Amino acid sequence: MKKVFLALSVIFLLSTVSVRAQEVFSVYMDKNSPDNHYIPSGWMGDHGDVKLNDESRNEPYSGSTCIEISYSSKRSGGFGWTGIYWQNPPNNWGSRQGGYDLTGMTKLTFWAKGKSGGEIIEKLKVGGIKGTYPDSTEVDFGPVELSDTWEKYTINLAEKDLSYISGGFVFVTSADLNPDGAVFYIDEIKFEKDESMKPEVKAAELMPFYVYTDRMSLKNHFTPSGWMGDYGDISIDQASADNPTSGESCVKIVYSGNMSNGARWAGVYWQSPPNNWGNVDGGYDLSKASKLSFWARGEKGGERIEEFKIGGLMGKYSDSDSAGIGPVILTDKWKQYVIDLKGKDLSYISGGFTWSTNVDVNPEGVVFYIDEIRYE
Repeated sequence: MKKVFLALSVIFLLSTVSVRAQEVFSVYMDKNSPDNHYIPSGWMGDHGDVKLNDESRNEPYSGSTCIEISYSSKRSGGFGWTGIYWQNPPNNWGSRQGGYDLTGMTKLTFWAKGKSGGEIIEKLKVGGIKGTYPDSTEVDFGPVELSDTWEKYTINLAEKDLSYISGGFVFVTSADLNPDGAVFYIDEIKFEKDESMKPEVKAAELMPFYVYTDRMSLKNHFTPSGWMGDYGDISIDQASADNPTSGESCVKIVYSGNMSNGARWAGVYWQSPPNNWGNVDGGYDLSKASKLSFWARGEKGGERIEEFKIGGLMGKYSDSDSAGIGPVILTDKWKQYVIDLKGKDLSYISGGFTWSTNVDVNPEGVVFYIDEIRYE
């Protein structure tokens, strides 16, 4: 397999291949199909928790094989999530030239099903690889709750810049969404030229619009991926069953105050897409909201959170505004808090919610809980 990867790498280092004349360009059609063009080599997160079999004969949608993915959700690497990129050349995270010019393609389609039904894929994506040779676009799709029968899914790529795509396809899922693990199948992943596809227009989201409501809810729209300051002092459990204010779970946050990175403070942003600091076109139009409400409590009471905030991410794709409250002294009982958003420009929000605190006001650290974070 290493020899195959090396040979492919040498070939695709020579130039970016244009496929403009083609109507269909496949990522995966069947095991060993000459039409397959990307390799599932980019394993991420808790990669020890996932197994991929690209020659499964368990009732493929078409042909003789399909892709079977088994995820144990054991958190073996401590991440709580996993994903796999189909890359070209293999193992390329933007450090090598390769990829394809997919200009003219307007969608990526694939078929998927779960083993039992109810399995959740948090995100599927085209592009998004950074580095010296970055992909020319990044398009997210999901979350998706699978049924136990094959269903077709479409990622709209109309008018996207597909001139350089080395990350042809990726899935991401998490232990919070699949606490008992998941087995699911994917087949016939392909880019297509369909002139009837029109660009997606971001409409204002309907209210209420949730940042977090429960661990497995498809209503959750942002990911706590933006760890800041002494991030080594933080742990987050989005599936805590420790007396949630509603539903089955709440978010438990532990901040040790050990100053592991020397910053003396820490915080976490809920972002869309994950790990987006304003460098990716994501986010939502939340202009119909007039407030953000959430519930919070401390483990003992007296915990001080310097700020709760929405928006404020800066960069090429900056948030359109920001608002916050704080400092907030928590009690040991659930209490609802509100960030007033009247008069704010919420037309583009990638930083859906954030908190921050520091060791000076919490010298022994804090444990606190948050639940039901939503725009209204």
